[in-house]
Amino acid sequence: MYQQRNSSLVKGNDKVTIWLYAIIILIGLVCIYSVEYKSTDNFIQTLIGFKKNYSKQFFFFLACCVIGIFILLIDSKLFTATANLSYLIGIVLILATFVLGKEIKGSKSWIPLGFMNLQPVELCKIFTALALAKFISLQETDFTKPKSQAIAAAIAFSPAVLSILQGETGLALVYFSFLIPMYREGLPPGYLIAGFSMGVLLVVSLLFPTKTLVIAFTIIAALLIWLNKKQFRRNKSLLTIILSAWLFCTVFVWVLVPLVFTKVLKGYQADRIFSMVGKENPFLNKNNTVALTDAQEKEKKKKSEGQDYNVKQSKIAIGSGGFLGKGFLKGTQTQGDFVPEQHTDFIFTSVGENFGFWGTTILMLLYLALLLRIVFIAERQRSTFSRVYAYSVAAILFFHIVVNVCVTIGLAPVIGITLPLMSYGGSSLITFTILIFILIKLDADRQMVLR
Repeated sequence: MYQQRNSSLVKGNDKVTIWLYAIIILIGLVCIYSVEYKSTDNFIQTLIGFKKNYSKQFFFFLACCVIGIFILLIDSKLFTATANLSYLIGIVLILATFVLGKEIKGSKSWIPLGFMNLQPVELCKIFTALALAKFISLQETDFTKPKSQAIAAAIAFSPAVLSILQGETGLALVYFSFLIPMYREGLPPGYLIAGFSMGVLLVVSLLFPTKTLVIAFTIIAALLIWLNKKQFRRNKSLLTIILSAWLFCTVFVWVLVPLVFTKVLKGYQADRIFSMVGKENPFLNKNNTVALTDAQEKEKKKKSEGQDYNVKQSKIAIGSGGFLGKGFLKGTQTQGDFVPEQHTDFIFTSVGENFGFWGTTILMLLYLALLLRIVFIAERQRSTFSRVYAYSVAAILFFHIVVNVCVTIGLAPVIGITLPLMSYGGSSLITFTILIFILIKLDADRQMVLR
């Protein structure tokens, strides 16, 4: 009996993915330990004491091992059977935070459980991936139809909308990663082109004043109309396209961009975005009609100068590591608490300072190997459900890795996104563990056609 269970636990499971998962977590534990290391601490006592962050992360890892084994032992059909129900539970949990939520760093997106804080919008990534895979794999779903695409978008982005209402914009952005599996399953490239165009418009709106852009759009539209006036007789829709494009661009820079920077993003996030292009936030105190005193102006300037402190310290820590690094437990910046959130969102600084360029390169190669392995697993699935789910996992991991590293080295504004399997946090580690082990289980049963 024991032999049969043991063989079912091991048989067919992708060992490469499991090893990559375990190695990255162990690197994360080492980095969290290096951040909190004190020469006076007793390692064994602090490890089992559940007081230090690396101690808590170690026990979270042990819990994840149990969760992973449990997932590998259950029937794969359970994931398809409960996909919609689990998604509904996830939405209910997110809604519950508006009543039971605990506010942390300006975001009311956590439910206190005593031994840890649960972040439902983090956990809901699993349920969204399952629900999206369930919907797309249905026989009656024709993903070339706009109706099916709209339903899939609603499934993917509903948690993001609720997350924004909670003040958690960082995790809300993660849900845009579901566009990748949707594109793999037949989402027209036009949507991605439109998204890229909006990104370009956003960057342009940061660089130039709104009125200047509106005038420029109007002149360009007028020139296009004048140059193509003879073609309007044969192709009346051309005029509609030009006018629609002009209206969209105008509304985007005149209405949508100010709305995002004043209502969606927090003040410090908007300031950091504008500081990246060398501009001051033009929307700051836009509606404030009260004149500030000299003291208030100085305080405001001081606060503005200090907003990029964590990124500056992060870049100093990574740069100080050089090529070979300062050595394990010898990082002065990270151990000196100069880098804020160095055990969570800025854990990458510990790798850079302790192990240098070669250490960060090895970590990135491990992540790349994990992503490529997941894509390889996705493409060998017989079931649409398993393939969509696998691409969802790869997309979520990719988004987290790219954004976190870019934030840490100053290429993106700080939006509070963890480095997968590395950053401290029970919710994050458990979420990525469940995501990956469900994938491993589905791959082990890839001969089955799941719907």
